[in-house]
Amino acid sequence: MSVVYNKKMAVGDWANYALLGLIAISSLFPFLYIVSISLTDPEAYVPLKFYLLPDKWSFASYAYILSTPSFLNALKSTTFITVVGTVLNILITFTMAYGLTKKWVPGRSFFLGAVIITLFFNAGVIPNYILVKEMGLLNSYWSLIWPSLTNAFSLIVVKSFMESIHPELEDSARIDGCNEIGVFVKIIIPLSMPAIAAFTLFFAVQHWNTYFNALIYISDTKKWTLQVLIKQLVIEADASGIGQAGSSDEATVPQETIRMASIVLAMLPILFVYPFLQKHFAKGVTLGSVKG
Repeated sequence: MSVVYNKKMAVGDWANYALLGLIAISSLFPFLYIVSISLTDPEAYVPLKFYLLPDKWSFASYAYILSTPSFLNALKSTTFITVVGTVLNILITFTMAYGLTKKWVPGRSFFLGAVIITLFFNAGVIPNYILVKEMGLLNSYWSLIWPSLTNAFSLIVVKSFMESIHPELEDSARIDGCNEIGVFVKIIIPLSMPAIAAFTLFFAVQHWNTYFNALIYISDTKKWTLQVLIKQLVIEADASGIGQAGSSDEATVPQETIRMASIVLAMLPILFVYPFLQKHFAKGVTLGSVKG
């Protein structure tokens, strides 16, 4: 009886694997189409034709877009926001979470309650815009960094993770003469490296994909992020202003290949980082969970 049941389970498992494999393969086709269009030689490109593989390979679209001031400015802006924003996110989130784990900290209950309330209530777009305006951050990179130094979900998860660290380790450090800063730097931070790696990736992806806030806070086209520039290229179908007006290269490179190349270039950094931090995903998902 058990043999028949195991066979049914095996058949069911293989059916699930096959279905999930087909879904995974089908999800690759849009990505392959984008890459194929971007790598198609401008002279061989035919509009509205489906390309699974380019008829003739060329990096002309990438060479063109990487030479345009608009794309380079957007890349510089997004890189600055991602690097600086991620560093500040990690610093603020982990230091504040550590303070919230200490019951003797004055005002701990008030600050913890204020953090939890933001999980259920949000001020909205207009109050946030007024806040950024009154802080004098409009049309500045800091408008995309300063208002989002941390968030309630990250604080609560990191706080729960730190509370799972054995307090005896902190007590032994204090006996050896460490103050609270020493305990945090020498004990908590080294033990929190899996959490730091996971949240570094989460914050970096969040900043790299910044779109809506950049759209409403940044009006200077020279400070646009990559996502806003790509929206201009793809959604509004306007690639004419990405390079120098009237350049001969722009006349020879189709706008569609320029759009697809810009999408690929925007995805590459995240695709490059994910494999190196993938081993931390499982730990990141289970951070703060109850362990038996």
